[in-house]
Amino acid sequence: MHDLSIQDPEVADIIRQEEVRIENTLDLVAAENHAPGSILEAQGSIFSAKAAEGYPGRRFHAGCRHADKLEVLAIHRAKRLFGAEHANVQPHSGVSANLAVYFAMLEVGDRILAMQLSHGGHLSHGDPSSITSRCFHFRHYGVDPATERIDYDQVRDLAQSFKPRMIVAGASSYPRLINYEKMAAIAREVSAFLLVDMAHIAGLVAAGVIPSPVAHADFITFTTYKTLRGGRGGVILCRRNHAAKISRTIFPGVQGTPSLNLVAAKAVCFHLAQAPEFSELQQKTLENAAAFALEFEKRGYRIVTGGTDNHLVLVDLTSKGLTGDVAEKVLESAGIIVNRNVIPGDTRRADVTSGMRIGSPAITSRGMGPGQVARIVELVDSALVGRHQPSVLEQVSREVIGLCRQFPVYPAPS
Repeated sequence: MHDLSIQDPEVADIIRQEEVRIENTLDLVAAENHAPGSILEAQGSIFSAKAAEGYPGRRFHAGCRHADKLEVLAIHRAKRLFGAEHANVQPHSGVSANLAVYFAMLEVGDRILAMQLSHGGHLSHGDPSSITSRCFHFRHYGVDPATERIDYDQVRDLAQSFKPRMIVAGASSYPRLINYEKMAAIAREVSAFLLVDMAHIAGLVAAGVIPSPVAHADFITFTTYKTLRGGRGGVILCRRNHAAKISRTIFPGVQGTPSLNLVAAKAVCFHLAQAPEFSELQQKTLENAAAFALEFEKRGYRIVTGGTDNHLVLVDLTSKGLTGDVAEKVLESAGIIVNRNVIPGDTRRADVTSGMRIGSPAITSRGMGPGQVARIVELVDSALVGRHQPSVLEQVSREVIGLCRQFPVYPAPS
């Protein structure tokens, strides 16, 4: 940061503070990960400044021969990684990707069936606080109260009565696999499109450690910065016959010039995801998530659905007399970063919640395994139980820093 330190030392100092925070805290946020240095270099590259509205070979700006080469490469790598017929790598975010699919294939006011936010869905799946609910008519399915897993019979019944033009499968806090074959069959029964939002699990899918939705869905959207370990941004995969509509809806429909630095980071991300080491990392991500569920259960915490099939664990704090917002603040004060989260049937507000969401990707990227997971859960429990005792929190904080130093995010060059 030589130039930045000279020209804007205030911003440079904030960035350094964030670097220190990352190195000295345990990130258990399921929606975050630690990107390799090559991703950060691509994301901060000279492509940040290039205007390139349009698509390769059809730009509205001159000087795009390298931009074209970059985007073509990213598209090719995305298609090969996921076995997709078409990929659009321009969306700035996962929400942008979802909006593009909605507006490409539907008319304003059309019906969409999606998962309820409080049962694990996402804001962009028609939550009342999202613009999506103002543009389309949503109805929501949920989980079975007894099993806390998706009730596919309910999904079918709702689809038959509601007659949606699109069904959305995918979640932000659902710890189990989704049966894409069943969802696709239900969609076919009512002549609806199937959109799978795999923002959280894209890395697991790319590595082949959990099933892929590509063979079953008309559209797949995802982000690159969670389990995929990439930079910011979204991607749309779809069947070839929908490619033109998707392209027109991204540009000129909902976006201007793509952020080519993000496209560069996506290209690197897809390349790294094809390495054998990436598959091993994703398998360890699953193992660490399972270890989190087991260790929390040992200490008397109720695990929503009784376990996990992916990278996240949803912990019910009710029996511990805690709320999610309290747990989040207490743990952050000790250097452990989680997020509060609603659980199925939650009676508390979204800014309070009865649960917390735990993710394994970031600590797995640091090289940690089940042994470290057991220690982290012990530290979490100690902090929550001793939340009113400063000496306990100070001790937990010291141990967190010690653990972080054993497993640095970005080791100092030798």
